[in-house]
Amino acid sequence: MPLAEKMRPTKLSEVVGQEHLLGDDGILTKIVKNKQPISIIFWGPAGCGKTTLARIIAKEVEADFIELSAVTSGKKDIEEVIKRAEQNWNLRINTIVFVDEIHRFNKSQQDAFLPHVESGLISLIGATTENPAFEVITPLISRSRVLTLKPLEQKNITTLLKRALVKYYPQDKYEEKALEIIAKASSGDARVALGNLDIATKFDNKITLQTLKKTLNNNFIQYDKKGDAHYDNISAFIKSMRGSDVDATCYYLARMLKAGEDPKFIARRMIIFASEDIGLAGNGALSLANSCFDAVTKIGMPEANYVLFHTASALAKCKKSRLTTDIMHKSYKLVNDYPFAQIPLHLRNSTSKITEELGYTKGYEWKANFQHPKGFLPEDIQKILKNKSPRK
Repeated sequence: MPLAEKMRPTKLSEVVGQEHLLGDDGILTKIVKNKQPISIIFWGPAGCGKTTLARIIAKEVEADFIELSAVTSGKKDIEEVIKRAEQNWNLRINTIVFVDEIHRFNKSQQDAFLPHVESGLISLIGATTENPAFEVITPLISRSRVLTLKPLEQKNITTLLKRALVKYYPQDKYEEKALEIIAKASSGDARVALGNLDIATKFDNKITLQTLKKTLNNNFIQYDKKGDAHYDNISAFIKSMRGSDVDATCYYLARMLKAGEDPKFIARRMIIFASEDIGLAGNGALSLANSCFDAVTKIGMPEANYVLFHTASALAKCKKSRLTTDIMHKSYKLVNDYPFAQIPLHLRNSTSKITEELGYTKGYEWKANFQHPKGFLPEDIQKILKNKSPRK
């Protein structure tokens, strides 16, 4: 049995971290104390305790615990679970159905739980690493409590490592610094940390920095290119550039690249940023960002690292302006509000004697910075704007 499974807590008092849910006034503490299960969606990263907490709740409230994985289960499995829950109902036994990675169930599969959650036949506990607002159907969310679990802090991971050493490797010695490195390399995932500890103990009965050099070849960064980590990192990257923080910009850039993010995706986002957030304050930014994308495409990684960090640093240092963005939104609003406003005759293209007699191009002169006395916007819009151009 893997060390992480051996170390899985069996009661709330053994759980480390998640103090916001497990304190004296924590909702999970109250559920266990009152022995009244409710439907819950646990949202949090891998290795933070979602499955463990579900099992503990079921044990503490004396419910029949049925575990499903959305990766391997289908609608037939759900139907079997409901049959078992109905039998439990007749025996006055609570049923808790735990669905790991519930976001992988499609709408139809999630719908299958809905009437049984609503009737109280089952209490559903779903676990997901993805934002449930996007991945779990609204009716199911409305009948559940969404509880956010946080990545375990380094001190929490270190506590677990020391517990494991005392319980399963009492003869082993360790350097405090070595445990800190194992904890830090886990990115808040208890399973990863305990797995790395297990490997380290097989190399030597003294866990030192030298031992870790043999066992931890690389710090693995948790990252899902289609999940929250992808969007959270690119969001932090953009906001850091917007805030002109070069250190933060380059940190998030390195984090994305280290995790295997597509460098062309990052370069495309910088092209957008150059117009959206710098715009008229630095017209050269767009050319720089576009050149970055071309260079990344031509030379590839790892040499494209230089180009990406060069461009990201430059964009972060640039003076920022939202004028282009504001102009764009204001212009679209005018079009939405006045989709059929008549283009002034003096701005229309005259193609014949008839259109000329109607007033097409009347009073217009072809010269630099020519200002027509009647302006350039449709008359209706000019009246609404009180003769002020939306571009001022």
